[in-house]
Amino acid sequence: MSVTIDHSGARVLVTGSGAGIGREVARWFARAGATVAVADARSDMADETVALIDQEGDGGAFAVVVDARDDQELERMVEESAGKLGGLDVAVNNIGMLGPRGTAPLLDMDGERWRDVLDQNLVLTALCMRAEARVMVDGGAGVIINVSSGETTRPSPFLAGYGAAKAGINHLTGTAAVEWGPSGIRVLAIAPGTTLTETVSAVLSEEQGAAIAASNPLRRLGDHDELGRLAVFLASDLARNITGQLILADAGAHLARDRPAIPGTGE
Repeated sequence: MSVTIDHSGARVLVTGSGAGIGREVARWFARAGATVAVADARSDMADETVALIDQEGDGGAFAVVVDARDDQELERMVEESAGKLGGLDVAVNNIGMLGPRGTAPLLDMDGERWRDVLDQNLVLTALCMRAEARVMVDGGAGVIINVSSGETTRPSPFLAGYGAAKAGINHLTGTAAVEWGPSGIRVLAIAPGTTLTETVSAVLSEEQGAAIAASNPLRRLGDHDELGRLAVFLASDLARNITGQLILADAGAHLARDRPAIPGTGE
């Protein structure tokens, strides 16, 4: 007996999927047969993801360009995606940022910095979830997966704002699972550790990467396509009894006692 994860006919929205983790999540859903709305603020990057999916020839994809800082734009993103897809079965919320405004000592985190990092992570995710859930309630079922962070499992100097915002997403995930479960909607969060995305690779030297990997029980860093594989599994019937959970995919980094920081981020 073989086990295959098949999302043929599934209608999937992935935010922030123009690059990095979001792109790989979109590609993995398409490989499983889904049609994917590739949402990103950068039209050229969204188009690149769509082209990659088209080249692989499994599922289908189309781009949705969105300014995630605008509440009305988020509503339009979900409405446009669901309209073209004919509904919405799965949504993966990968909108969020670390950025210079979310990276600072606590003594330097003024109100503007706090509002910025909370808005760009927690509030955006909450608004995306609300719009997605409204469509899924009408459809009678769905899966929402939020991309959190391994930084929520341990104190990290200079990342208080980012860690608190992502921890808020973890709590929000559980609350939504309770409220929307009776409507057939499962809600989950996945948390990567240090993952070799383009941004991280640009600031991480080979020696620093090796030191971080050595501090993890599995002695490795994450590859961004691994989050795609995890999301495809969690959205499948193989995981149909799982909801309200934070799934760590961090090579065991949350168990490490001494962990070097990524330059410029504290991560």
